[in-house]
Amino acid sequence: MSNLHALTESLHQLGQTRFESLYKGQAEQEKIINLLSLSDFAWNCLQSQPDLKDWLLDDNELTNRKIEAPLNSAEISELDDNAAMAKLRLYREKYWLKVAFLDLCCANPIADSIAYISALANQLIDSANQWAFAQVAKVSGMALDDDGNAMPMLVLGMGKLGGGELNYSSDIDLIFSYPRDVATQGGRRSIEAQVFYTKVAQKLIMALNQTTVNGQVFRVDMRLRPFGESGPLVMSFNAMEDYYQEQGREWERYAMLKGRLIGSENRYWDEFYELLRPFVYRRYIDFSVIESLRKMKQMIAQEVRRKRLTNNIKLGAGGIREVEFIVQALQMVRGGREANLQTQSLLVALKELVNNQVMSNKEAELLTQNYLDLRQIEQYLQIFDDKQTQTLPDDELNQQRLCYLLNKEDFNQCLISIEQTMSQVHSEFEQVIGFESETADPCESEYISAWEMTDVSLMCEPNLDWQPALEDFKARLTKAKIGSRGRDILDKLMPLLLKQLTVTKASCDAFTMICQVLNKIISRTAYLELLYENPGALNQLVSLCCHSKWIGEHISRYPILLDELIDPQVLYKPTPLSAYKNEIRQYFLRIEHGDLELQMEALRQFKQTHQLRIAAADATGVLSVMKVSDHLTALAEAIVEQAVNIAWHACVERFGQPANTSEQEKGFAVIAYGKTGGFEVGYDSDLDLVFVHNHDGSSYTDGDKSIDSRQFYLKLAQRLMHLFNTRTASGILYELDTRLRPEGASGLLAINLESFYHYQQTQAWTWEHQALVRSRMIYGQTSLSERFAQIRKDVLCQARDNEKLKTDVVEMREKMRAHLAKGNDELFDLKQDRGGITDIEFITQYLVLNNAMQHPELTTWSDNVRILADAARLDCISEQMQQELIAAYIAYRSRYHVMSLNQQGRCAPRAELTQHIDLVSQAWQQVF
Repeated sequence: MSNLHALTESLHQLGQTRFESLYKGQAEQEKIINLLSLSDFAWNCLQSQPDLKDWLLDDNELTNRKIEAPLNSAEISELDDNAAMAKLRLYREKYWLKVAFLDLCCANPIADSIAYISALANQLIDSANQWAFAQVAKVSGMALDDDGNAMPMLVLGMGKLGGGELNYSSDIDLIFSYPRDVATQGGRRSIEAQVFYTKVAQKLIMALNQTTVNGQVFRVDMRLRPFGESGPLVMSFNAMEDYYQEQGREWERYAMLKGRLIGSENRYWDEFYELLRPFVYRRYIDFSVIESLRKMKQMIAQEVRRKRLTNNIKLGAGGIREVEFIVQALQMVRGGREANLQTQSLLVALKELVNNQVMSNKEAELLTQNYLDLRQIEQYLQIFDDKQTQTLPDDELNQQRLCYLLNKEDFNQCLISIEQTMSQVHSEFEQVIGFESETADPCESEYISAWEMTDVSLMCEPNLDWQPALEDFKARLTKAKIGSRGRDILDKLMPLLLKQLTVTKASCDAFTMICQVLNKIISRTAYLELLYENPGALNQLVSLCCHSKWIGEHISRYPILLDELIDPQVLYKPTPLSAYKNEIRQYFLRIEHGDLELQMEALRQFKQTHQLRIAAADATGVLSVMKVSDHLTALAEAIVEQAVNIAWHACVERFGQPANTSEQEKGFAVIAYGKTGGFEVGYDSDLDLVFVHNHDGSSYTDGDKSIDSRQFYLKLAQRLMHLFNTRTASGILYELDTRLRPEGASGLLAINLESFYHYQQTQAWTWEHQALVRSRMIYGQTSLSERFAQIRKDVLCQARDNEKLKTDVVEMREKMRAHLAKGNDELFDLKQDRGGITDIEFITQYLVLNNAMQHPELTTWSDNVRILADAARLDCISEQMQQELIAAYIAYRSRYHVMSLNQQGRCAPRAELTQHIDLVSQAWQQVF
């Protein structure tokens, strides 16, 4: 066996120079000169082990295919990590040098070379597995079967390793499994089987994959295992079977076709193959695989285009991969019924396809020859420098080498010859597999590929920031209860989602938020189908999560809101301000009065649905910040009214109703303070409420369980608190804060309105009168509403000592700032820092308390903007101060609002707000 024709002058010179540097004074040997000229890898090997030259020239060794173990049985348990890894790497270097010599200098048939490489790899992996097992067993003992025999870890070789057709410089795809879940025996301490075999797997991977001074044995790729990178490193037979039966995908069937156990056969091999066989091979003729393989080839073709992989003899049209697709497609279609096709070897499968008359002898011979020709070229390319490549060289040295090996005069002739071979392969591929037009949805390629392989870089416009979120989502899937139907829908949905996220240029936060939504609904196939079957809903989900982190969180907490995404016409059109109360009444007509649990859920769902609509209009600019607050306030008022009605019915049903009351005039009212009182409710605002009534203790209810009226209203208030604060499946309704009532937390939950008035006149602190400025009655009959308005006006218009008022207001403000402000030199707390929102609110409250006696009109409104406008009109402040304070207030609220939607807290860059901060601070100095 020999490549007889002469090297080019430059190649011969290179080989001669290298030979002389290694074997100075020795007689030249042409085959070694040829080897050194054609392979940089061989040059490096002989530099480290020059004595291998004579071993290569031994004719008996060249024909010897006996496989010796790199580690003998005595060494398996004795060698430490460094020694074992060194022996494995030197073995690999020695025998890969031999294969290089056979291929480059001895014209060895490529079929023999790849089979030899595969057998050597088997021995390396098996020896490493035995060594790793022994090392872990020394510490932890072994998992034993019922007969007391050690249960081994099975190593499944995938891809070309499994097919016995390994590349010269290939990485290896492995899957690990073990027979039974039993704890170890005989070690220092017993451990679970999963832990034991995981340690073995980790040590095996280290032995092969770790790069040392002696290099690397193989790059080990574990991504083909169940659940991919996010899955456990090793699984029991039962877990493996469950996975492939319930969650295995088409591409995994295709991959598992090549799966072959590595090492010496043992009693568990047949059991393992039997559990996989029903997944890989269907009992019927399965033409569905053709479509799956067509899609896989489209993904590969797209990847070739994306990476600009020109002159790629593996992935390009007519390349090695297309031969593999042709053969494996026919195996998967017919292998379930024709057992002779159930082989990992491509060359054996081609012969069996002829025997079964699936393919003509001529077609098989042509495919076989073309495949071997391309594999021979691939082998040459990789031997040049022991690099995993299938791309034809673009440098002069390797082009010369390839021309010599293919016996072509120049590189252009090489290209013509290779193109003819690949053209023949591609023609056969199109006949068997077919190929859809390029107008197919891009989801059929790049996005499916990115999802299946958990690799966003496979997309044309990848956002690499998404990668951790995608990996985390895949990891969570391993723990999720999702059936095969849900898995199928998810596999269709995720490429569509990746496409939409790419189109909208979504941020990593938005991608993470959508994954969070999907995690919530992953076991509820109906929701997955809703998003898949309604592209508009999916688009709205992406759009809203890109606009607002709050919306994403809101939907993830309450997935029922996904229904709202179907109709954008409704989604982006909030209910008119005046219609919320009527709409909630209509909503509750469908609900039984006595079903309290259902009523509580309905209240929450009504709120969540309408908050989503408001937020959607807000995030897309349909509503201004002031209008958003108006809508959120109107929504809260409607819910309070409905909740009072529910609580009233429950209490009346139990105790009867107080004297002189009716459904319309309950003698009960709700006073709103703070943001609710000032028409400034936010998305996550609590409600500051005080409950009042107009009865005294001398009247009683008219029911069988009659109680005095004051007790009735206390129970009504307690029932309201229960309706709002109880956490159901849909969360709480609103956080109710009633500490602004007379006597605070120690006071009665519901108080007579006249007692409220007396308290305000005689006991209330200045800060309680400040709070009253931002109060209004949001529920109650006309007589109560009018009376409260008069009480509020009387209290606010009281004569006050100006200096004491100033002192009280300033001291309270400083106390709040000391406890609540979160800003620093760079960041400005929009609410609590000096010159912020609360300063404006305190200025407004002071203006009312100090001037209302002379100007009762200042008590008309409870919101800051209109109070400031009235204060300027009445010359309590200048027009300029009014404009500056209102401008700052709106700017702060708008910024706070946007930050709340994106859950960014309330501290903004101080430098961006300097003008407003300075003007508010100046106003504070002027007023106080």
